[in-house]
Amino acid sequence: MVADNGTGPDYGQVTLGGGMHLHYERHVGAPHHRCVVLLHSLGMDHTFWRLVAPLLYGKASVICVDVRGHGQSSKPPGPYSISLFAQDIKQLIDALGYKQVIVAGASMGGCIAMQFATAFPDSTVALGLFDTTSWYGETAASDWAARAEKARQNGFKSMVDFQVTRWFSDSFRTTHPAVLQDCVDTFVRNDLDAYMATCHAMGSFDARDATAGLRIPTAIIVGSEDYAAPPKMSDRLHQAIPGSELTIIPGARHLTPLEDPDTIAAALLHLIEATGADMADDARASQDH
Repeated sequence: MVADNGTGPDYGQVTLGGGMHLHYERHVGAPHHRCVVLLHSLGMDHTFWRLVAPLLYGKASVICVDVRGHGQSSKPPGPYSISLFAQDIKQLIDALGYKQVIVAGASMGGCIAMQFATAFPDSTVALGLFDTTSWYGETAASDWAARAEKARQNGFKSMVDFQVTRWFSDSFRTTHPAVLQDCVDTFVRNDLDAYMATCHAMGSFDARDATAGLRIPTAIIVGSEDYAAPPKMSDRLHQAIPGSELTIIPGARHLTPLEDPDTIAAALLHLIEATGADMADDARASQDH
């Protein structure tokens, strides 16, 4: 990634409890008090945001995180939970000195963003929920357990053909083979035990009641052909969160930050502008103390 001002991002690790660390990529933007934290989908890593993050440079600091069990972050034994992932992110932003953030995520990352916003409301000024849901339904636990078991029995390569048809539309896979291959390469590099622990975390996630209490600017985006988290799930989020904005991208599937980065970035830029004064007030208050 290349920054607007000619300087590149910095990479680092924040140490959490038990010696575990989270890896992140950060571009420090101006004004410094504005910060967007971006959380990737299951089986991906911080590079998931490589098409979106540069479009935000100059408007805010941007932090792309490798979630616990993914990428270059630690992969300790499970069990994992979405609540645990959100706690990790809180420790990360505290360590980096940010009092308030816009937190956004895709699929699993959206679940973590929701959990973060409900668990740490004083730290969250806005929310981006892409290709995600507050609950995967009555059979979620067994469905996600079956996915974990398939990975264990057959390996990640056996899952690729199924995954790619859910990730991207037919036309996108044809016209963007490099993006597709990057996702496949990242997916098959996953740690099996960490992946399985994350699948079980997804199966037990239920933020329906907590999400209904959110009162912050929220952008909800989903592809019209998303089979993994269908538009009806995004519509339920939209109905539950007062004042949220719902955008359905025609023809897109499950990984919209890669299939349509311009739409995702535009929504995040809108949130940055809408909440800039709030984050500035918080920054001044922290300096006064």
